[in-house]
Amino acid sequence: MWGVGVRLELDLVKEKKQQWLWAMVLNIQKKMADTNLTLMEEFILLGFSEYPNIQGFLFVVFLFIYISILLGNGLIIIITNVDSALQTPMYYFLGNFSFVEMCYTSNILPRMLMNIWRQKRNISLLSCAVQLCFFLILVVTESFLLAVMAYDRYVAICKPLYYPIIMNQRICVQMVFGSWVIGIPVVIGQTYQIFSGPFCGSNKLNHIFCDLPPLLKLACVDNIGGELFLYVNCFIFGLTPFLMILMSYIRILSTILKLPQTTGRSKAFSTCSSHVIVVCLFYGSASIAYFHSNSSYSGSIDKIFSLFYTIVTPMSNPMIYSLRNKDFIAAM
Repeated sequence: MWGVGVRLELDLVKEKKQQWLWAMVLNIQKKMADTNLTLMEEFILLGFSEYPNIQGFLFVVFLFIYISILLGNGLIIIITNVDSALQTPMYYFLGNFSFVEMCYTSNILPRMLMNIWRQKRNISLLSCAVQLCFFLILVVTESFLLAVMAYDRYVAICKPLYYPIIMNQRICVQMVFGSWVIGIPVVIGQTYQIFSGPFCGSNKLNHIFCDLPPLLKLACVDNIGGELFLYVNCFIFGLTPFLMILMSYIRILSTILKLPQTTGRSKAFSTCSSHVIVVCLFYGSASIAYFHSNSSYSGSIDKIFSLFYTIVTPMSNPMIYSLRNKDFIAAM
């Protein structure tokens, strides 16, 4: 009798489980019907297709920018590695930063140029996921490299006697390596979370590359969790290095103001001014692109600000650092 009772209870549990699964399937089908779900195999990157008459001009402009970025940042890498006078932590970080800038734009501009040239703007889901993953990894790397460069200036100005001890070769290599790998696990997880779910509605991305905000807008599931995860990651991997930069420069400023000589102050300011300009360009445009409210969302404005932190900053980086640096000009 006990065995019969257990069997009946198991059958009842199995039946309830089947009813629950069937109800879940019906609920999913209802959501699919309500959201007009389509299994997408590719996206269409609209880019600047709303301006068909100037596509040739845009191709020439972006090609010139891409070549300038490769030549300018490549020159920084070569000079900082060849010239013995530039074998210092500051130029070691600058060379790595220039390499990140080259990778950054090479992840975006070649496909953009190909889309403009061929007038075929489709991109597969896999290619889109790979582009997004590399883009986020490079963004995190650039953010922490900027923080490392600010810390280097802090030690050089606020603790000059201890600079060779604190910023030794082993520490510098560890800082650069940590900047590269610190965000990889989270970025891969976030990319998987976005592309593991279905997309519904239009497959058109009103953007110049596969970025988080336009992809979240096409996700069929409730994207509150995805957006929350996005803002948490932005806080950890974006705001944290920015706060580190801010703290470093607050201490640098307080130290500079205590210097008795005007020449010493101007020299200290000149060594930091290039880095401050790059930080303002990168964080200013990126924060506007990612943190503006959805009510004021405009695809054109979003694309323009995306150009600033993906193209304008890498292009201006060699000019900012070379034209304001006497040692670098002498090395050239």
